[in-house]
Amino acid sequence: MPSPFLWGVASSAFQVEGALAEDGRAPSVWDVFSARPGAVRDGHSPATACDHYHRWAEDVDLLDRLGVNAYRFSVSWPRVVPQGRGAVNKAGLDFYDRLVDALAERGIEPVPTLFHWDLPQALEEAGGWSARGTAQAFADYAAAVADRLGDRVRRWITLNEPVVHMAYGHAFGVHAPGRALDVPDVLTVAHHQLLAHGLAAGALRSRGLEVLLTNNYSPVGPATGSEADAAAARAYDALHNRLFTDPVLTGAYPDLGAFGADGIDAVREGDLATIAGSADGLGVNYYNPTLIAAPPHGSALPFDFAEITGVPTTAFGWPVVPDGLERLLLLLGDRYGDALVPMYVTENGCSQPDEVDAGGGVADPERIAYLAGHVQAMDRARERGADVRGYFVWTLTDNFEWAEGYHQRFGLVHVDHATQRRRPKDSFDWYRSLIARRSGSAEGDR
Repeated sequence: MPSPFLWGVASSAFQVEGALAEDGRAPSVWDVFSARPGAVRDGHSPATACDHYHRWAEDVDLLDRLGVNAYRFSVSWPRVVPQGRGAVNKAGLDFYDRLVDALAERGIEPVPTLFHWDLPQALEEAGGWSARGTAQAFADYAAAVADRLGDRVRRWITLNEPVVHMAYGHAFGVHAPGRALDVPDVLTVAHHQLLAHGLAAGALRSRGLEVLLTNNYSPVGPATGSEADAAAARAYDALHNRLFTDPVLTGAYPDLGAFGADGIDAVREGDLATIAGSADGLGVNYYNPTLIAAPPHGSALPFDFAEITGVPTTAFGWPVVPDGLERLLLLLGDRYGDALVPMYVTENGCSQPDEVDAGGGVADPERIAYLAGHVQAMDRARERGADVRGYFVWTLTDNFEWAEGYHQRFGLVHVDHATQRRRPKDSFDWYRSLIARRSGSAEGDR
């Protein structure tokens, strides 16, 4: 009998947990980066976030009330292995043990992500993702978590959006660890993340577990019909969409010649064999498409961004294009054919300037329209043959949104970050009704 379609929500440890110095947790790169003056908008602190570390039971109750059958969360590497390698912190694992048990009691499948950007600071000081040893440290950490939770957790996500962590954290310096490396060194970071995924996949599969890799994807189009714009779009597509997918599904890196790269120096014999075929499922995070133009003269990059006009935008300024999700899911099928593994939409959502009204409610019609449009786009892709097996809204609760602090609200649940009071928004009720309808239909998920 086929597994039920997964209807869920997603979150990440650093964005919700708080308790950054409790029960043996050591600093991550985001602890250090967030403390830099000007790194986070208005100096917002992640120290408490959503206080999920203490309020997890309340949040599990919200998940139960929502009616989801899956919850994607992340495990904090510095909470479990504080120095990144070596001693495992039992108290850190105890927290996730309690969370997984509570989810199981309510029939909610836990779908943990092992790395959602919070690299232990001790590893960063030893070279971070520029150092090959970080890949093996990640695999050892993955094995330790799986040994504790693997009897109740079947699906595991290794990395979240490695392209964003690579670009924002190691090229542009606007995310932790705040580095600004040149192209060869940035590609070394990319390769070591992929090697970490491949090594961790081996450790997880040896324990009989399923492995997913979650990427941020964006269908790319040229701004005009010119060959210059088309070439720029191909270069951007190779970086954003193919760099962390081609090696996993085809065993080879895409052509990166537009970036002046004739291969990746960090690749050693056997690495691509470790990476190839290392995913049983592909996590697809989708927020918007990208329009690309040829770069201006003298640009360090082989592309430039163009504005998508004529569509609504989110509070983040991102264009709202639900059809882009349908195009993306079908594009992945066309691009990879039989090599493509089952897909899960592991993040989809939007920020809006949500406010509590006089009656204590939170109306968010724009979010409801956004989610409805994207679910319909996913449905159309599935009807056209896309093998999509789950959909996760980003996110359950308004959280610490990285360099934006608490300014961007993505949650189905409003959080007053001064009091930690949770208030389900209208979109919470909408998603609950959608799940109830889909779960009760004859097909179970349609």
